[in-house]
Amino acid sequence: MKKIIFVLLLSVSIGCKSTLTKSDKIKGNLKELVNIMQGYYSSEKQSLEDKEYYNISLHMTPIWKTKGNYLFVEQALFDKQDKPYRVRVYKVYQNKNGHFISEIYSIKSEKDWIGKWATPSFYDNLTEADIELKKGCEVVLQRIAKNHFEGQTGNKTCPSELRGATYATSIVTVLQNKLISWDQGFDAADKQVWGATKGAYIFEKIKE
Repeated sequence: MKKIIFVLLLSVSIGCKSTLTKSDKIKGNLKELVNIMQGYYSSEKQSLEDKEYYNISLHMTPIWKTKGNYLFVEQALFDKQDKPYRVRVYKVYQNKNGHFISEIYSIKSEKDWIGKWATPSFYDNLTEADIELKKGCEVVLQRIAKNHFEGQTGNKTCPSELRGATYATSIVTVLQNKLISWDQGFDAADKQVWGATKGAYIFEKIKE
């Protein structure tokens, strides 16, 4: 009788442990993704090896920590960091299917926020009313291994008017010390009109 009771208690204990571990794992994987995304990146190494690629700086700064997982993103030519060509807010979360979603938001008054990544607390003044969701431009990622996530945008779901484009695509790989991103714009005839043509940009992390 004592043996049966012990087995039952052991089964219950294992079941509870399994449930908690799964929940903790989900939260842990999301935290892992957000942690490795943030930082200061540069494509300098790639630009020196292949002149078809520019030296680009990329800042991904965590903001609004009490509201969720948000990153302020600024991307610019290395020698023109005072004039970034991309200023965004990313919201990172996990959906019910287990995929990791990076929603993209534009900022209504970009010039007011440029270069403030050196003082992250400045972004406390930025509100949700100041940003606007770019519908269809979210990147859907999957965890491949520890500190390794891969994903992309939907098929022709992200509208773009840059340089005659009608839609844009992004293919992304996030690693512990590297972010690989291939952003391209296409016109109505599916002809590429902007973005790298040979392959993705490789951003090496310089600083957390």
